[in-house]
Amino acid sequence: MSVVDIAVLGRYGARELAGSGLANALFFAVSILGLGVVMGVDPMISQALGAGDRVGARRMLWQGVWLAMIVTGVLTIPMILGPMLLPVVGVQKELIEPATDYLLVRATGLAPFLLFIVVRSYLQAYHATRPLLVSMIVCNVFNLIADIVLVFGGDVLPLWTGPLRRIPSFGVSGAAIATVAGSLIQLWIVAAAVRGIPVDVPDVAKLHRWNGPEVRRAFIVGWPLGLQMGAEVGVFALVGLLAGRLGTMDLAAHQLVISIASFTFTIALGVAAAGSVRVGIGVGAGDTLAARRAGHAAFIGGLVVMGVAALVFVLLPTQLSRIITDNPQVIAIAVPLFMVAAVFQLSDGAQAVGAGVLRGAGDTKYALIANLIGHWAVGFPIAIYLGFQRKMGIVGLWWGLCAGLTAVAILLLIRFERLSSKPIARIADSLPH
Repeated sequence: MSVVDIAVLGRYGARELAGSGLANALFFAVSILGLGVVMGVDPMISQALGAGDRVGARRMLWQGVWLAMIVTGVLTIPMILGPMLLPVVGVQKELIEPATDYLLVRATGLAPFLLFIVVRSYLQAYHATRPLLVSMIVCNVFNLIADIVLVFGGDVLPLWTGPLRRIPSFGVSGAAIATVAGSLIQLWIVAAAVRGIPVDVPDVAKLHRWNGPEVRRAFIVGWPLGLQMGAEVGVFALVGLLAGRLGTMDLAAHQLVISIASFTFTIALGVAAAGSVRVGIGVGAGDTLAARRAGHAAFIGGLVVMGVAALVFVLLPTQLSRIITDNPQVIAIAVPLFMVAAVFQLSDGAQAVGAGVLRGAGDTKYALIANLIGHWAVGFPIAIYLGFQRKMGIVGLWWGLCAGLTAVAILLLIRFERLSSKPIARIADSLPH
């Protein structure tokens, strides 16, 4: 949905494209912390199912809902205050207004976003992935139509739509409104799918109640995930802010390519989610060999998917750029960035899968350490050196991102190989009740 937002706003203006892309980066820099925390329920649900405890898995779903609402309340505050930081970090004045307009509206979509992640963890543990696909298709079609109408106004509609043609143009705010509404639609679809999974318990309502110890265990597993994802997205967001110092066109090109690269990354995340579930089920069943095989299969799948993406980036950089914008200056800057993105696709896929399979095993703290080392001790210093000291500009910043992703991927692969070479304890057995 964020890609569609940026593609539509790319036709609205370079200023709006750059501003909304910057706001998107800030939204995910904050929300990714919550995403990681609520994903603490992910391995707990899959390991419960691996152990044959369907009631425990359903109870963890509801504890995840409680956790998601708490996290939403905490993170909404810095998200609303985020626009105040833009002048401090030197973002050009012309970008502050569209970025602020987009972010303040998009912040209202944090709760449905996190709740969707919790429900997704439950459905994918049952291999019930069709509702997830349906929800994605429906909300993306809705988002595309709503984006066009709300960004440009009702004048773009045919005459037979009547009163709908009176809808005013909301610009960047319209794109944010459409995305929040799409998030609510996708949440409703997957929540309805949960009812189709029976649980053999006399009083299902008891599973909905607050369970402090289980919420705490989910938080213990999830907080390193949140910081790990925050470390990764944070370095990308910071590079985006630095790109804003180079100029509007550089930032627009950065947001264009990062949007396409993020889209291919979500496919790797799907492979990582599958790997997490299969590893978690193997751990729950006490079958470490099955967990190890599942992890290796996920690594191979991630490399294949991202290898195809890298090939597309190399062969079709101009065509991909034109999907987002028709501005020739932005396209000219974006093409060399696609070449760098092609190089780090394999590393990006491997590190996504590595974090996923370690999550299934309940090992979330090492992924945090690997991301801090890879992105902040290796990647970011290289980005600063190449981008500003060597005067390579936005391309130099991106080579720094590439170095960081590669370092993280290597560290996570080594960790999984060592961890899966011996029996892996379940979270329910390794954490206090």
